[in-house]
Amino acid sequence: MASIRTLPGPQPIHWEWQHHGRCRTKDPDLFFHPEGERGGPRKRRVEAAKKICLSCPVLTQCRDHALRVGEPYGIWGGMSEEERHNYLSRRRIRRVS
Repeated sequence: MASIRTLPGPQPIHWEWQHHGRCRTKDPDLFFHPEGERGGPRKRRVEAAKKICLSCPVLTQCRDHALRVGEPYGIWGGMSEEERHNYLSRRRIRRVS
């Protein structure tokens, strides 16, 4: 779960971008994996979700949000859970070096 300390405040301006997401009219199951999903089915679902993200007008806001608050699940801003984890790990390593 994302850290409550990193979530934006309750003001609508912090969340308005979500109203413009391409995912808003899609099945949420496309963006969040079911328990135990692996291999080909997971890869196909992730790629289908990312394809929707590519044409999304709020791709950057979505990705920034997910990285800032540490969203642990789902496809956000065209990045999978693993991609976000790897990106944040590389950033931490660079800051320490």
